[in-house]
Amino acid sequence: MIFALIARDRPGALSVRLAHREAHLAYVAKTGCVTLAGPFVDEAGGMCGSLLLLDLPDLAAARDWAAADPYALADLFDTVTITEWRKVVG
Repeated sequence: MIFALIARDRPGALSVRLAHREAHLAYVAKTGCVTLAGPFVDEAGGMCGSLLLLDLPDLAAARDWAAADPYALADLFDTVTITEWRKVVG
């Protein structure tokens, strides 16, 4: 199953994102379940959130993955939504 993880950073938390970016990317690589990912950017071009597509067996696994992400452990996100997603085009 594919899950879309949509996370919005806490206001003013760019320094937290940058401090934990390497660990987050290493976690993504190590777990091997991310099929597409990247940051949201604000009008000034700064990173302000994340979109990840996770290929995992169920919603519980997606929630567990999200909870163990170094960004989540660093309390970067203001909001996180995880929703099942189905590819139709592309």
